[in-house]
Amino acid sequence: MSRSFFPIVLILALFVTFFSCSSKSTKRPRKPVSAINVQPSKQNYVFGDKISVNVTTKLKDGELKAVQLFYNDQLLKEASETDLTVSGIELTTVGSVTLNVNAEKTDGLKNTRTKILNVNSDVVPQQMTYQVIENYPHLKTSYTQGLEYYKGYLYEGTGENGHSKLMKVNIKTGEVLKSIDLEDKYFGEGITILNNKIYQLTYHAKKGFVYDLNTFALVDSFTFASAEGWGLTNDGTYLIMSNGTNVLTWLDPTDFSIVKKLQVANNRGLMSNLNELEYIDGMIYANIYTTNYIVKIDSETGKVLEEINMEGIINLYHRNGDRIDHLNGIAYDSENNKMYVTGKLYPRLFEVKFISK
Repeated sequence: MSRSFFPIVLILALFVTFFSCSSKSTKRPRKPVSAINVQPSKQNYVFGDKISVNVTTKLKDGELKAVQLFYNDQLLKEASETDLTVSGIELTTVGSVTLNVNAEKTDGLKNTRTKILNVNSDVVPQQMTYQVIENYPHLKTSYTQGLEYYKGYLYEGTGENGHSKLMKVNIKTGEVLKSIDLEDKYFGEGITILNNKIYQLTYHAKKGFVYDLNTFALVDSFTFASAEGWGLTNDGTYLIMSNGTNVLTWLDPTDFSIVKKLQVANNRGLMSNLNELEYIDGMIYANIYTTNYIVKIDSETGKVLEEINMEGIINLYHRNGDRIDHLNGIAYDSENNKMYVTGKLYPRLFEVKFISK
C-alpha cells in the first residue's frame, strides 16, 4: 500500500466508525403510546350514562407487558392487548371524571395517557325563593365570611386584612358579646363549631385556627393543602370546607388530614364559587359567591337539588351609597328549625323560610 493511500483509508475507517456509533446511540427503546377513544362522544355527559372505552397502544419496538385502564383511580381492567375495549362503564360521579391508561413494555418502559370527561347531574334543581320571617340588627362593618348558630347565640367570622374577627353575638340585638381580632396579615374566612371548639379558616395563608368555644382562647392551628380557604361547616364528625371551586373537602378535625373530596354539579355543569356553608340533615347549603343564590347539595352525590334565589332581600334595608357586598352567611337553629342568612356588610340579619316558586 502506498504511503499516500494509507491516510485516505484511515479517514474512511474513522468516518464509518463515527456514523456507526452515532447510529447505535440513537436507537434507544421507545415508550408505548396509547390513545383513548370514548363512545358515545359527548361534550357533557350525565350522571348514570354508560360509556364504552377503547384503548389502542402502539409499539415502536419491544413487547407489551400490560395495559391498565382506570376510572377515577379505580382499576377497571388490565390486559396485555394493544387493542383493549371496556364496555358498560357507568358514570357514577358528577364533575370532572378521569380516565387514566398506564401502558408498560416488557423492558420496563412505561407511559400514561389521561382523558377528562365532564359529567352533569341528572337532577333538575327545584327553583326556590324565600319568605322573610323576621329581621334583626347586624353590624354593617362586618364583612361576613362565616356564620354559625349554637345554643341560642350567633357566632360570626369576618374577613378583610386588618378587620378580621371572631365574634359571639346576641341574635336579637346584634350586640357583640365576645370578640377577638386576627392578626392583620390574616384574612378571616369560614367558621364552624365542633366538639366545643371553633374552627376558622383564612383566605390565602393556607392556615386555620382552633379556639376554645367558651373562652375564645387559641388552642391549635393547622394548615391545609388548598390554595384558598372559603367556607366551613361540619357533619358532626368531620370538617367540610370549600375553596372557591366546585370541590368540597372533608377534613379530620384531629390531624386535619383529607378524608374525602366531593365535586358539586347541577344539570348544566360544575357549580363553582361555593362559599359559606351550612350542613343540615345530610344536605349542604352553600352561598354561590357574587350571586344572590344559595344551593342545596346532596352531601353523598354532590348533586344540586335546589337553587334558592335570594334576590332583593337587602333592598329595603340600606341607603344609596352604603357599602353593601355579596350575600354570604347561612346559620341553622336545629332546635327551633330556624334558618338565618345575611351578607357581607349587611345591616340586617334575616330569619327566612325557603319556599317553592
